[in-house]
Amino acid sequence: MIGNYKMNKKLLQKHIQNYQQEKADNSEQFQEDWSERQEHIAKYQGYDQEKIRSMDGEDLYEYISPLWAMQIWGNKRYVTDNLVEDNGLEYLKEELVELLWSNKPIEGRWDRFRKNIKGMGPAMISEILCKTHPNKYIVWNRRAEVGLNYLGVDGLPKYDYQLDGEKYKELCEIEKDIAQELRKAGFEDDSMLMVDYFIWHELQVEEVLANSGKKSQSDAEEESLEDDASDFIHNDIRDKIRNIGQWLGFNANIERRIAAGSQVDTVWESTIGNMGRVIYVFEVQTKGSIDSLIVNLLKSLNNPAVQGVVAVSDRKQLEKIKDHAEGVTGLRDKLKLWDYKEVLDVHENLEYVNESINQLDLVPDGF
Repeated sequence: MIGNYKMNKKLLQKHIQNYQQEKADNSEQFQEDWSERQEHIAKYQGYDQEKIRSMDGEDLYEYISPLWAMQIWGNKRYVTDNLVEDNGLEYLKEELVELLWSNKPIEGRWDRFRKNIKGMGPAMISEILCKTHPNKYIVWNRRAEVGLNYLGVDGLPKYDYQLDGEKYKELCEIEKDIAQELRKAGFEDDSMLMVDYFIWHELQVEEVLANSGKKSQSDAEEESLEDDASDFIHNDIRDKIRNIGQWLGFNANIERRIAAGSQVDTVWESTIGNMGRVIYVFEVQTKGSIDSLIVNLLKSLNNPAVQGVVAVSDRKQLEKIKDHAEGVTGLRDKLKLWDYKEVLDVHENLEYVNESINQLDLVPDGF
């Protein structure tokens, strides 16, 4: 036990010793890694409040595109353009300033940013935080989850929507303890960015990586979105549906007015030969009236280009949606149901595929 949480300290020490030996055997590589970390930190610490507020669209691209979290995207400019379109450049900049430079507790700043800004998930947000304040905040992504899981840390967030500000603060404290152990072992760089490199180099055990996408019995138990109190679970699922559409080659957008009286969460659009424009509509149901969802989807079908409508929710609510739609002429034949857990799993798998392919650099950025 380290701190007030469970961790296999013996296993941690074993890998710290391995890392020490690796440093002795490959001192040149460790020096390159150290220089790389300093470059990352210098770049993002250079964006103070004034510089962030002065950014234009091109500056935002230069700020966002080098992030590791952006490796899942081939066309990074498309992502930054969407950030501006969905949030407004001025609003996005002000929220970045609040996230990075406010003196308020990190848990509140994290939750505010997640709630207010569309299109930026925990991996991207935490990376910016870590590279701006490397002694305070951690990078949180799939690899970090795999590493801490391997060390026996319990209560880790499996899905992005589970990572609220309180949980992020807790994870930062856990990795600070790892940094302390690295410092005791003689590593001079004990920043959270150094811990991230350690996790990547030492704690990506093949068996854990292979099982990271598999659900435990507790994960597989039915969860109701109605019971989840987080403000951003709806937006997280909405954004992931857009990402899936983009990766599949659709022109995908969020919060679009598709017909009179109908604004929907996500739209996939494509032009297919003689069929012309084809649109698929997605509505995410977390809480609220199912009747309102049914009416909204029915109105969206007034757009002749809409070929299908998809309701996304947990199994319990999907059954209710199906029952409500049975008696609605014109909707029941075009309504599809998608479990939100399947959305999250599909997104995770496509994210891995895209990251792997993009690392080959087969397609120039912006193509």
